[in-house]
Amino acid sequence: MNISVRSLRCLSRGWRCFSSRQGGAMNVFDRNMKRRQKEWASSLLDSDKYDYLRDEVGSRVADRVYDVSRTFSLALDVGCGKSHIAEHLSKVVERLFLTDISDSSLRNKRKCEIPTHCVLADEEFLPFKENTFDLVLSSLSLHWINDLPGALRQIQQVLKPDGVFIGAMIGGETLYELRCSLQLAELEREGGFAPHISPYTAVTDLGNLLGQAGFNMLTVDIDEVQVHYPGMLEVMSDLQGMGESNCAWNRKSLLQRDTILAAAAIYKEMYGSKDGSVPATFQILYMIGWKPHDSQAKPAKRGSANVSFADLSKIGKLTTDHLKTNDKS
Repeated sequence: MNISVRSLRCLSRGWRCFSSRQGGAMNVFDRNMKRRQKEWASSLLDSDKYDYLRDEVGSRVADRVYDVSRTFSLALDVGCGKSHIAEHLSKVVERLFLTDISDSSLRNKRKCEIPTHCVLADEEFLPFKENTFDLVLSSLSLHWINDLPGALRQIQQVLKPDGVFIGAMIGGETLYELRCSLQLAELEREGGFAPHISPYTAVTDLGNLLGQAGFNMLTVDIDEVQVHYPGMLEVMSDLQGMGESNCAWNRKSLLQRDTILAAAAIYKEMYGSKDGSVPATFQILYMIGWKPHDSQAKPAKRGSANVSFADLSKIGKLTTDHLKTNDKS
């Protein structure tokens, strides 16, 4: 199984024009179903062989922690799973709290050098006081949250002033190969299609949500992780082993055998590689946000600039004149 990672682009600062829902949280996902899926996946005897994506993303979240030049006395990992970040943080985190909705995941957590404390808790209802943690982390968990704006506000509240939140979640272009193949097969065999891949957050919305939750100095960037499998059935089997099966309320409970076989053939025909394998693309959204503090750098006041954008057109001429002057000298 080959994994290749391609960094696409980096989007800095934040977007403030997003209108979030005001009438309460949307009820998109069956959270009890997701808990049962994670319990089942983490209790498998060979569950470690399905951890490759979480391990990869967890290490990349840890890399972003090391980019912050400080040591964190108390940190929180929200939706930790089997704790795929903690093993990388021994040099910068002194004490770590782990939370997850799955008791089995917490019991099977990875060993690490950091003192850890496990708390069985839903990501939508964090049982911690305000201004508690210096660092909050989350890796591949928040995309199953019904009230994502509310969860981000809670994360902001439990952070101390000048604390930082660093997280990763699945993005909207994830598994487009599987989604397209299933839809085409259902249209052909059943005359219509139902959603089989869960709805995910778009990168254009994420910055707005972080800003509305009270974070500042925002950064959002995207990676694409592409994993190659023998066929579509192996893709679906690994998603189940990861605990990442669809848990949306409007999911279709059963797929007809003919539809599955047709989808597998379409998948291989449209996306298959020369070696016979098929790719599955995971779009990963990484986010960083800081809780406001007086010590943080602030933007300059409006109208305080002493250089006009109109002068940008003169840069080429100024550079040419400077080079000519140096040549004469």
